Amino acid sequence: MTLDVVPVDLGARSYEVRIGPGLIDSAGAQLLPFLRRRKVAVVTDSSVAPLHLERLLASFAAKGIEATALALPAGEATKGWPEFARATEWLLEQKIERRDIVVAFGGGVIGDLAGFAAAVLRRGVRFVQIPTTLLSQVDSSVGGKTGINTAQGKNLVGAFHQPTLVLADIDVLETLPARDFLAGYGEVVKYGLLGDAAFFDWLEVNAPNMAQDRSLRQYAVRRSVEMKAGIVSRDETEEGERALLNLGHTFCHALEKATGYSERLLHGEGVAIGCTLAFELSQRLGLCSQEAPSRVRAHLRAMGTKVDLKDIPGDLPDAQTLLALMGQDKKVVDGQLRFILARGIGDAFVASDVPGDAVKTLLSEALVARS
Repeated sequence: MTLDVVPVDLGARSYEVRIGPGLIDSAGAQLLPFLRRRKVAVVTDSSVAPLHLERLLASFAAKGIEATALALPAGEATKGWPEFARATEWLLEQKIERRDIVVAFGGGVIGDLAGFAAAVLRRGVRFVQIPTTLLSQVDSSVGGKTGINTAQGKNLVGAFHQPTLVLADIDVLETLPARDFLAGYGEVVKYGLLGDAAFFDWLEVNAPNMAQDRSLRQYAVRRSVEMKAGIVSRDETEEGERALLNLGHTFCHALEKATGYSERLLHGEGVAIGCTLAFELSQRLGLCSQEAPSRVRAHLRAMGTKVDLKDIPGDLPDAQTLLALMGQDKKVVDGQLRFILARGIGDAFVASDVPGDAVKTLLSEALVARS
């Protein structure tokens, strides 16, 4: 299989996303041209390290690159102040300089946290993303959003800090647990829903075989990255169009907060549920046909991912509480919630005048359906 290269065009901060098989084993050779001295520090997690870290370190050693590694606990709970402080202090202990590179080797949690540590370390150290989950390959590793969660909400502390390079090894996805692969699919389907109806058509036919078929995986990752790269190139700091990438996320972030950022709801599962709710809300507001939310729900059901609030185990707060949690979302502007709504599949837009009562009613009915 050939290597796909997707450029992210940001002038002096431009970089490539390289997508293909075997990239972990060639990481040393890929990074060497970017190194001013042969030293890197790898931040990973306790799930990825036993499976893949030895191979990554061997690829660095083969090119004479000195590499040290820190494995943080796996899971969303890591993405907070304590582990962020631990990672930053560790990087300082490794005497990482501005001319060195921090390698984020893991899923979205590690990419966001290590990227943020690199952004603030010595006022900005370069970093490379080597994403190991479907979710991080198609979404969080591209675009330079880094950050951590706080008691007030998700991703509320962070920085825009673009990577130097992204290496998406599609072979590593074969080691993902089925649930994690499906969770990542929530971000893949989002791209078809927000701006590429033909991609959604393709996913309806091909996505059920993606986990087993390397070529289908590579195409899905490439198309998702192409869409994100295009949007980021035009709107790096989310002044306008980039907000479309948050389709489903206003609902998702409130649900993640309500479930304590726990294993009850993975981020990609929340995105899938959020996309379903966003299309349902759009239909209720008369923006799209009834067929659109039904088609979204049917496809996600066929894939086996979470679709509705009733798919989340355990108790959830009432609709008013969920609405209040949305009020902490980064997409609030002048106190008004901004939702990403849709006129149809592949046609999303930013709406800032969504009636709160309509959202509350939708949530109330979805909560009633759980009982």
